[in-house]
Amino acid sequence: MTNLDYLKNLNSAQKEAVISTDGPLLIVAGAGSGKTKVLTSKIAHIINQNRAFPNQILSVTFTNKAAKEMQTRVIKILKNKAAGLSWLGTFHSICAKLLRRHAAAAGLNANFTIVDTSDQVRLIKNICKSENIDIKKLSPNAILSIIDRWKNKGFYPDEVIIDRKDIYERTILPLYKIYQRKLLDLNACDFGDLILHCVKILEKNPDIREIYSNNFKYILVDEYQDTNFIQSRWLNLLALKHKNICCVGDDDQSIYSWRGAEIKNFLEFDKIYENTKVIRLEENYRSTENILSVASGLISNNKKRVGKNLKTTLEEGELVKLNCFRNGKDEAIGVSDEIEKKLKKNFSLNNIAILVRAIFQTREFEERFLSIGLPYRIIGGTKFYERAEIKDCIAYLRLIFQNKDDLAFERIVNNPKRSIGESTINQLHEFSKKNTLCLEASSKKLIELNLIKPKTKIGLKTFLNFIDKWRDDLFVKKINHVKLLQIVLDESGYSAMLKNKKDLENENRLENIKELLNAMKEFDNLESFLEHVALATSIDQDWNGEKVNLMTIHASKGLEFEVVFLPGWEEGLFPHQKSIEEKGDSGLEEERRLAYVGLTRAKKNAYVSFSTNRFYQGDWIDSIASRFIDELPNKNLEKNTFYEESDSQDDDFDFNQDFEIEEGTRSPGWIRYQKKIKK
Repeated sequence: MTNLDYLKNLNSAQKEAVISTDGPLLIVAGAGSGKTKVLTSKIAHIINQNRAFPNQILSVTFTNKAAKEMQTRVIKILKNKAAGLSWLGTFHSICAKLLRRHAAAAGLNANFTIVDTSDQVRLIKNICKSENIDIKKLSPNAILSIIDRWKNKGFYPDEVIIDRKDIYERTILPLYKIYQRKLLDLNACDFGDLILHCVKILEKNPDIREIYSNNFKYILVDEYQDTNFIQSRWLNLLALKHKNICCVGDDDQSIYSWRGAEIKNFLEFDKIYENTKVIRLEENYRSTENILSVASGLISNNKKRVGKNLKTTLEEGELVKLNCFRNGKDEAIGVSDEIEKKLKKNFSLNNIAILVRAIFQTREFEERFLSIGLPYRIIGGTKFYERAEIKDCIAYLRLIFQNKDDLAFERIVNNPKRSIGESTINQLHEFSKKNTLCLEASSKKLIELNLIKPKTKIGLKTFLNFIDKWRDDLFVKKINHVKLLQIVLDESGYSAMLKNKKDLENENRLENIKELLNAMKEFDNLESFLEHVALATSIDQDWNGEKVNLMTIHASKGLEFEVVFLPGWEEGLFPHQKSIEEKGDSGLEEERRLAYVGLTRAKKNAYVSFSTNRFYQGDWIDSIASRFIDELPNKNLEKNTFYEESDSQDDDFDFNQDFEIEEGTRSPGWIRYQKKIKK
């Protein structure tokens, strides 16, 4: 593309959003309205008009997939002029980059480790054990959830203010202090620290803040409705100088309050930044008119909205199917039959998705698909880098890369077996705590003092010698990181351990390790690979092969499919009872936004369904249709029931007559329908 070619394919609202470069800008981008196109065109326009160099633009997204797509599009527009676009990435990846530059200001070394969830849990378990906390009464996950909430609010341990009567938080706060101190001892940080440390560095160091506030002439933020307090604070600090901050998002798709997202960041943006310009992208390029009408009719019931009127230039399309089934198993059969008999002929399986409110709902679909041989994939399930053998390999590499990584040390010191039992690990921990040393240094000191049992001493000394040798291979001999892992696997005996036990599971593990070695080839060095692993998001999946997609509606955000099934629209499940109990009306509105997100993933066909009975947590429960179904406009729906006529206690029951629902009400006919089906 040359000159202003990238502006030619934009509608008037999109073009205005792209060329409005100076001052605060809020782009209210409806579902399927081309926000990624606007963002990438805007970056290209800023560079093309010489308003800033590529490295003076900060562009932030929530997933690696979105960041990569944006970068690819900008490069396609600008070619060589896009070189140096080095500040485009996720919140966590950009903060990790900043933190490595200024690690000392946070009490860390530049080669700090980013710990994952399983490492966090192990660390909390160790702390609870030393503090005599019963993890059966206070689970590590619950503790970490509270700690993460404090970090999202911008609190270090000494800044947390709690109600002294709250025994729960009063117990956790001391653990947070120990946990944070231990992370620093390990030269490590968790995901929450990446942003929290950066914010504290910017707040406490005006000189550092000025460097970045001056440098970032333009800041662009994707999915702004999903930001939490600490992310918003970070952006505000960086935008202090120029105030050219453009935030793109959709308040109707704010569905992550459970992980700290605050919709008020979006709704009150114009209060933070004076003279904010608001542009609405209201033309939907994704969904048919019927799908859009159903989604818009539903979301119009929410009160806390910026508001917009979505329209589409696409055809009217098929009516949205509203189906009722006797139970969850019948629902899975009905969906699979529709895919096999009708949809498979017209659509790729990759373009068909089943979006559920709760992950347990996938079980019946999986069992049905397995029984009829319909291929499927679970998006957001067990990720490649979370498999045990992969985590073992990465633990070896992490420990080689930096010796303070006690979590990695503990994972692989006796893997393969080296006669190093739990009592020795406890001995190392006690010595480490008493002498303020990492586990590796403690091991060497205990061996030197001859305080380790003879058999254990041999295994531990062999392990430590190998670690020193592999570090020499990496840092002195400059051996390639892929070759390094191959050496580690051979010399440690890990490969032999898997090969000697010949079964299908170990064969699969060996194949996974081969895949890991292939993945590592895509990175220039060990540091960049380890950072990639730590920052990998759940949405980054293998999309190879023709498969139906199963996922939660939360995981589907940002995706689109030709056909979408939305099962389980029942009271208590969707809207989820817990959301309503904990958050009241705001919880209900978020559940409605979630339903809106699910509907707007569909391009051509949408199916909403519910069942009158569902097997949940070991029991069959009677259910009634979701209140959201009452809010769907009738004129855009096709209603069907799927149950045996002979099983009904009322042969003259008529779906179209008794199912009629007045807008916004639950009709007597609907209640009669529920009672008849349950019989």
